[in-house]
Amino acid sequence: MTALDHILIVDDDPDLCVLVGEVLKKNGYQVSIAADGNGLREALASSTIDLIVLDLILPGEDGLELCRNIRARSNIPVIILSAKGSEMDRIIGLEMGADDYLPKPFHPRELLARVKSVLRRSRTLPDDSIEADQNACYRFAGWTLDVPTRQLYSPGGDKIFLSGGEFSLLRVFLNNPNRVLPRDQLLVFSNGREIEPFDRTIDMQVSRLRRRLQDDPKSPSLIKTVRSVGYVFSVRVERGSPMS
Repeated sequence: MTALDHILIVDDDPDLCVLVGEVLKKNGYQVSIAADGNGLREALASSTIDLIVLDLILPGEDGLELCRNIRARSNIPVIILSAKGSEMDRIIGLEMGADDYLPKPFHPRELLARVKSVLRRSRTLPDDSIEADQNACYRFAGWTLDVPTRQLYSPGGDKIFLSGGEFSLLRVFLNNPNRVLPRDQLLVFSNGREIEPFDRTIDMQVSRLRRRLQDDPKSPSLIKTVRSVGYVFSVRVERGSPMS
């Protein structure tokens, strides 16, 4: 690393912050600590943060809400820490825009490995799926996605709510139309994390996105399944200026 990556730990457990902070510092990272949402916002306003390690249970504001607010304003990678480790809790965290989810208790070395992986993957995301479309508007099969407002409009003009995970996944598809995208690649591009054995995160997110797009899962016309490989967004996509 030519410059120290700056990691912000947001947790109200001082002992955990010290322990994790020391491990990260020994491995070449700059570390800042915040105990709540106010501390998080102050750190983001005063420093350049490369990754946020965010506890879910915090005084004042819920970690999931903080994660959603972060994702609505920036692409800073977020790793969620939580005492809740069920598959559904993990899915909810990822849908709020988290890049990875680590249940407590955990070994600091495991968190270090996750930090390295998320930073590496976030920096290998293709420019056209993250930066170049920040002010774009996509049109496909009568649908419209306005990226600056994160708003999806149906062919009839209705506003359709998208979670953070659904929005990120749709952007990846729109930047790669008519191209077969393997499941592991979709997970990296949309969430910045590697797929794990038996990980069904992408399949579940695709299923939810199909419902938003009213794409019949039994005979989809937009997001088609390529058996044993992944998915393809099989429709023409037009990219233009954002909506006024």
